[in-house]
Formats: sequence, C-alpha cells, structure tokens
Amino acid sequence: MQPADMVALAQSRWPHIEIHCPPADEAVARLADDIAARLREAIEARGRALLCVSGGKSPVALFEALRALPLAWPQLTVTLVDERCVPPEHPDSNARLVRAHLLQGAAAQARFVPWIDAPTPLLADAAAKANVLMAALPVPDVLVLGMGTDGHAASLFPHSPDLARALDLATPERVCALRLPEPPPQPQHPRLTLTLAQILRARRLVLPVQGADKLAVLGQAARDRSPPGVDALPISHILHQTTTPVSLWLPL
Repeated sequence: MQPADMVALAQSRWPHIEIHCPPADEAVARLADDIAARLREAIEARGRALLCVSGGKSPVALFEALRALPLAWPQLTVTLVDERCVPPEHPDSNARLVRAHLLQGAAAQARFVPWIDAPTPLLADAAAKANVLMAALPVPDVLVLGMGTDGHAASLFPHSPDLARALDLATPERVCALRLPEPPPQPQHPRLTLTLAQILRARRLVLPVQGADKLAVLGQAARDRSPPGVDALPISHILHQTTTPVSLWLPL
C-alpha cells in the first residue's frame, strides 16, 4: 500500500485518522513541530501536559528534534508506552533511552515517570508498580506509538500468551505484563506495555510509519475485518477503533 492509497482509505473509512505525508528529509522535524504544538495547546488549556513515548531505535531522531524545541518543559510530564523488564541502567531500557536522547538540555526540566527502579525487577512486581504510577497521571495529551514489521504496537506482540488480556477494552489494568511469543522478538526481555484501553484514553495518538516493509504491514492491517479480533495484527486495533484521533505520519 502506498501513502496515497492510505490517504484515500482514511478519507473514506476512518474520519478519526489524519494522515501526513511530508518529504522524508523533513519528516522528523515536522513531526516534532506537530507534537510540540499539541503539547503547548495542552499546557495553555490545562496548565500541564502528559507525553507518552515508545522505546526502541526508531524514535531516537524524533526525541533529539523534540528536545531542541521551545516548550514549557517544567509543565510537561513524560512517561512510557512500553518498557523492557530490565534494570534502569541496562542498555535495552526504554527509560535509559528517553533520558539519553529526549531529557537533555532544557528538556531535562520535564518531569519523567519511569516504570522500573529496581536493580533486579520482577515482571509481576514491575507491572503492579507501573499500574499505580499510571493511575496517578492525567490523561495523556500525546501518545507516540511505533509499529514493527510483525504489526505490533507498544509491546502488544502478535501471539503473546498475554495479548488477549492486553487488548481487552474492559480491563481495569493500565499496564500489562506481557510474555513474549515464540520465536521471541529482539531483544528477548519480557515487556510491560500500556493496555489497549489505556492507549485509547489518550487525547491524540501519533503513529509514524516509514519503509516499504512497514507500509505493507499497515496495508495488511487496513484490510483486517472491523472490529478486529484477537488474531488480527495488533496495529489493526489502533486503525479500526473510532474513539481516539490518530495522526499517521507516512514520509514520502
């Protein structure tokens, strides 16, 4: 599926999805500007804003662009969309990634709420603590998702034994402990992830998708039946829901 096809599909079927197709060399800067503008609006309206971010390698350039923009950083709280169950200083920690690439310079004034502070975290204990932390935070103003070539979003991995629980819109859990499927994705750490119900509480979801392989997966998800079942690609649950606005970024 090409970006133009996705735009046409969204216009005909998904009024809650707003699609941006910037030139590839401008995509990160324009996405950072858009996120910053939405956070400024939230701060002006409510005196504070909550930004939830995903981990992995893909958002590094976005983090570094966003931290350079003028924001009332002391009025911003940053937390996670998902986390690997590892110690805070582990190279695979998403919290470590956020500290290294986003919370630098003026952006270090933002309040950061990581999920794990134990040197040897246990998955169930970490999930319980993360649920308490998320319950104390306001509704996310902007929640930045990523998507893998397997169709996962956040750490909602296809075929995980815990996926059905994490997708259950009636769950009271904000954060779910998620065991990996077989064969496991890399890196092979059990995950904590926001549940679908918590993701859809956000005021705005942001989903950047780049590369022919991921566009093909996005097209497959677009063709899933609606509403998608638990056997559908997890990203389908983001595309086919109609309660939460989505900004889909497809660089050309």
